[in-house]
Amino acid sequence: MVEDKIKKEVEKKVEEKIEDKVEKKVKDKDNLKKIDKKLIKQAEKESTDIAVGKSLEEKRKELLKKAKEISKKVDVTKTEELKEQVKIKKKTDMLVPLEEYVKSGIYLGTRAVTPNMRQFVYRRRADGLAIFNTDIIDEKLKEGIEFFSNFNPEDVILICKRQPGWKTAEMFGKLLGIRVFTKKYPAGILTNTALPDFFENELTIITDQWVDKNALEDTLKVHKKVLMICDTNNFSKGADKIIIGNNKSQRSIGLIFYLLVRGYMKAKNMDTTQIPDLDWWTSEEN
Repeated sequence: MVEDKIKKEVEKKVEEKIEDKVEKKVKDKDNLKKIDKKLIKQAEKESTDIAVGKSLEEKRKELLKKAKEISKKVDVTKTEELKEQVKIKKKTDMLVPLEEYVKSGIYLGTRAVTPNMRQFVYRRRADGLAIFNTDIIDEKLKEGIEFFSNFNPEDVILICKRQPGWKTAEMFGKLLGIRVFTKKYPAGILTNTALPDFFENELTIITDQWVDKNALEDTLKVHKKVLMICDTNNFSKGADKIIIGNNKSQRSIGLIFYLLVRGYMKAKNMDTTQIPDLDWWTSEEN
């Protein structure tokens, strides 16, 4: 009897243990399923969640935007640096320092601006005077010097009837051996072979198309070349090459003649030590 009772208790405990183990396994299995489902959902969410996707896309766009902005800033900086370098190079390459152009007033035009000169005008001052672009003044002077240097002194004449240019025009002729006409130009000496002072030339330098119109007309009649200094109120018709700038002021005319003389003598390998310094050419003393 006692043995049977003990045996039943043992069997009961064994069953309970088995049930506990089974129940535990079932619970563990359910927990595992729960864990698997949670993991799957999390993994899926990380890969496919639209919100996360948008966030990443937005960040990507923001980074790209910032990169572009930084790139623009770098480009602007580089552009500004290049512009400054160009300005410095231009100033370095100028025939004279920019300050000399400003001091001479070569950039000051008139209130009248012809269609020919409009392209060279930078702006107008408050008083109505047109202002030449100094960079273009320098370029045109370089072109003028190169053009002028193709001719021999005996084949060139300079016309300057405007009084503020007389002193420097005469020095121009003296240094280069070029015939110069200042106070008066004898009409017909280039066209009328019957005149005792008739002569032929290849190039006529005109200081002002309006004042020196007789010499310009004669030169065009015989089909010779013309290098013309043009202010804003001049017409460049008939000119083969122009130099732009103020052709009314003594300082400005003097600077133009100085640069032409210096450039010509350098091109012809002449002794430039004979040339008076720039201050002499731009001085307003007679």
